[in-house]
Amino acid sequence: MKRYYLTVFEKDGTNVLDEAFEAENDDKAKDIGSQKLAEKGYDSYTHRCVAPDGRLVLFHR
Repeated sequence: MKRYYLTVFEKDGTNVLDEAFEAENDDKAKDIGSQKLAEKGYDSYTHRCVAPDGRLVLFHR
């Protein structure tokens, strides 16, 4: 399992969520990240999910 990082921002750049989670691969991480965003009501906010090596797995501006 790899550790991925999900971050959500307000329009002014303030962090509203900074959370780590584990997933088997990038596709699973994208699914888990999207699910977490929807559950918390942050799916329309600016957000990113980053892989352990720094690659963006999920991004919305």
